[in-house]
Amino acid sequence: MARGVLPRLGWGVYQAAVAAGLAVAGPVLLVRRGGHHLPTVRGRLGRYPETPAAAGPTGGGLWIHAVSVGEVGVAATLARALPAGAPALVTTVTPTGQERARAAFGGRSQVAYLPFDLGPAVRRFYRRFAPGALVLVEGDYWPLLLREAARRELPVAVVNGRVGDRSFRRMRRLRRLLGPLFDPVAAFGVQTADDARRLAELGVAEERITVTGNLKYESPEPPPVPELEAGLRRVAGGRPLLVAGSTMAGEEARVLAAFRDAGGGERALLVLAPRHPERFEEAAGRVAEAGLRLVRRSRLLSEGAHEVGGTSSVLSGGHHEVGGTSSVHTRGHHEEGGTSEGSDVLLLDTLGELASLYRLAAAAFIGGTLVETGGHNPLEAARWGVPVAVGPSMENFREMAADFDRRGAWARVADAGELARVWRRWLDEPEEAAHVGARGRALVEENRGALARTLEVLRPILARVDS
Repeated sequence: MARGVLPRLGWGVYQAAVAAGLAVAGPVLLVRRGGHHLPTVRGRLGRYPETPAAAGPTGGGLWIHAVSVGEVGVAATLARALPAGAPALVTTVTPTGQERARAAFGGRSQVAYLPFDLGPAVRRFYRRFAPGALVLVEGDYWPLLLREAARRELPVAVVNGRVGDRSFRRMRRLRRLLGPLFDPVAAFGVQTADDARRLAELGVAEERITVTGNLKYESPEPPPVPELEAGLRRVAGGRPLLVAGSTMAGEEARVLAAFRDAGGGERALLVLAPRHPERFEEAAGRVAEAGLRLVRRSRLLSEGAHEVGGTSSVLSGGHHEVGGTSSVHTRGHHEEGGTSEGSDVLLLDTLGELASLYRLAAAAFIGGTLVETGGHNPLEAARWGVPVAVGPSMENFREMAADFDRRGAWARVADAGELARVWRRWLDEPEEAAHVGARGRALVEENRGALARTLEVLRPILARVDS
């Protein structure tokens, strides 16, 4: 079953190394991000309640593994095209992914944490859920978990697979050890030809690899959130919205500087959406340090959100204004926790609403791109015809970024100063902003089709799953 060096060294040695890594890293992570990681520990040790998040045992059904929020979105897109009742089980690694999975799949699928790659935890997981087939979204390969899948003769496939720059460099050094990692996977559906080439270089037979395209282009339109839109209309008072989505550590200060240089609260309302919920307080602190007035999205309801002037948001050529037809507003005194009118920044300290909120934006910045994290998905904003700005770090979306570059479907910025200039120009010249947004929306529409190709890759596996 498993070739390569790892079986000769022994699975016991591998598990000892995993356990040692957890023993060293675990306390550090709990100290630094305990609120984020602590809720995952019980599930990741394979200790599950009798009925986790949905009724009924998995019993031979389809299992989809999605690491975090982005992968859960892909899983939800795929699940809509699967037979009724599939998937039976969805696993994640992060609490934010777990929350998104419960919202997307709760009530019709079981939702649980993926166990640590340790024998006792993995065995408890398989005994508890007894899945019939496994689909990995984008990857996340764990040798022991996949070895057990092969031992139980579970068919395994990867969908929307990608091999990032850093992952490729790391795995290429360990190529001789990758047999046990990749052998249990019957089929790889990957996003790009470059991903296919990299997998082949890592030893995967080419007949097991199919370029299917990116399922993120296939995501359905998120539903509106009326209460949030009403609250935004009230806070904005007619100003356009600038949305900074999925920001990472070290980025909020730059975004806030760009916002001030672009005119600040006199010109627009900034919606700031940190990627990770444990950073909400840190982001609020950055707003205070910048001397800007803050309102939290979580407090809009307590203020009794209502529409300003009874008007709805205005959409014109991809440019959006929230509120009435006038951009004039009254800037009243505001302290966090008081009235929100006249605020400069709305902190989106809730989950699952960013994708819908982009539809209201006059312009957007995609976080994780001014710091070296590899970038985040720009499609959630581009699908609405919103002009998008990104920084230089988009390594996780190489081909997508190249398409946006070629089409002039976004603006690249190197730093806060350039972001300020782009935002100011788009606020001054909404027709130019609309043209950029329209090119992004057209690119999204043209790249659909990955779902049908992915389903074809999965067809032999789905045929083996109990209905």
